[in-house]
Amino acid sequence: MKKIIVSFFIFCFLIVFGQNSPAKAALPLELKESIDKKVKEILEINSQIQETQKKIEGTQEESKTLKKEINKVDGQLNQIRLGIKSSEIMIEKFGLEIESLQYTIGDIEEKTDIQKKAIAETLRELQEKDNDTLLVIFLKNKSLAESVNEAENLSELNANLSEEIQGLKELKLQLTENLSEVSNKKFGKEIENSNLKNKKLISEEIKKDKQVLLEETKNQEKVYQKNLSELEKKQAEIASELEGIEEELRLKIDPTLIPSARPGVLGIPVEISRLTQGYGATTFAKYGYRGKWHNGIDFGGPIGTPILAAEKGKVINVDNQDNYCYRGAYGKYIAIQHENNLTTLYAHLSLYNVKIGDQVQKGQFIGYIGKTGYATGPHLHFTVYSTATFNLKPSRSCGPTPTGGDINPLNYLAI
Repeated sequence: MKKIIVSFFIFCFLIVFGQNSPAKAALPLELKESIDKKVKEILEINSQIQETQKKIEGTQEESKTLKKEINKVDGQLNQIRLGIKSSEIMIEKFGLEIESLQYTIGDIEEKTDIQKKAIAETLRELQEKDNDTLLVIFLKNKSLAESVNEAENLSELNANLSEEIQGLKELKLQLTENLSEVSNKKFGKEIENSNLKNKKLISEEIKKDKQVLLEETKNQEKVYQKNLSELEKKQAEIASELEGIEEELRLKIDPTLIPSARPGVLGIPVEISRLTQGYGATTFAKYGYRGKWHNGIDFGGPIGTPILAAEKGKVINVDNQDNYCYRGAYGKYIAIQHENNLTTLYAHLSLYNVKIGDQVQKGQFIGYIGKTGYATGPHLHFTVYSTATFNLKPSRSCGPTPTGGDINPLNYLAI
C-alpha cells in the first residue's frame, strides 16, 4: 500500500511540475521566432526604401513637367510611408526583445537563488566540520580509510565552495549585462517612438506641399511651366548673390585658426547614405547652379533618414528659408559652431530636432534628411565654414542667409 501511495505522489509531481518546464521554455522560443520575423520584415522594408530612393534619384535629371513633379512627390510620400512602417516594426521588435530579456533575467535570478542556497548548504557543512583538526579526524575514526575519506570530503567541500562562489559571480555579471541590455532596448524603443512621430509629421508636410503644388498650378502644365520659370530665375538670383559674398569670405580664411586637413576631425553626418555631389566646381554645379560654386557636399538618402552632429558644439541657428523664398535656397537648416573654430551647416532638412542655444555632442541626432529649399531630390547638403568668417547675412532675395568662408568638408571626414 505504501509503494502505491509513493507512486501516486511521484505521478502527481510529474503532472504538475513536469509539464511546466517545456511550456516555460516554449515562450522564449516563440519570442525568438517573432523577433527573427520582425528582423526580416525590417530588412525587406529597408530594401524597398532603397529601391524608391534609386527611382527618385533616377528622375532628378528628367525634363521638368507637372506630371513628373507630382510623381516625384508621390515617390517621396511612398518612401516616408515605408519609413513609418519600418519604425512601427522596429518598435514591435524592441518590445519583443525586452520581453525575451526579461525571461532571461528571470532564469538568471532563479539560478542565482539556487546557487545561493547551495553555497549556504556548503558553508553549513564546512562549519560543522571546521572545528575538527586533521588529528581529531584521524583519532575519532575507527580506521585510516574512514579518516582519509573524511579529510577528502572536507577538501572537496572547500573546492565546491570556490566553484559555487565563482558561479555566483558569473551569474551576477550575466544579470548586470542583461539589465543593461534591457535599459538600452527601452531607450532604443523611445527613440524609435520619437522617429515614428516625426516621420508622420514629415508625411503631413509632404502632403501639404503636394496640395500647394496642385492649387498653385491649378493642375495645368502651362501654369506649372510659368511658375517654374519664375522660380528658376529667383534661384539664380539667390545663388549669384550668395556666391559673390562667399567668394570674398573664402579669401579671408586664416589657415592658422582652423584644424589642419586630416580624416576624423569631423564625423560623417549621415550613417547610411552615399556622397552624391562633391565640393567646388562640380559637374552638377555647372548646369544645376548655372556654373556657381558648390559650397559643400551632398549626401543622398531617403527622406526621414537621421542626421547627426559632425562634432560637439552649440546650435547657433535653426531656420526655414522656405518662409522667405520658397524652394529658393537652403530650406530648413541647422548651423552648429564647434570648439575647433569650424562651423557646420546642415541643409534641406525635412525636420529639425534642436533649437538655438542647444549644446550637442558629436554623433547626436539633430534632424532628418529632406527636400526643402532648392533641392532636386532628398539629400543633406553639408557645408563647413571657418567660424571667424561665418555670419547670418540679410539677403536681398531670401531673408537671413548663412554665409561664410567655406572649406572642403572632405578635408575633415573619414570617407
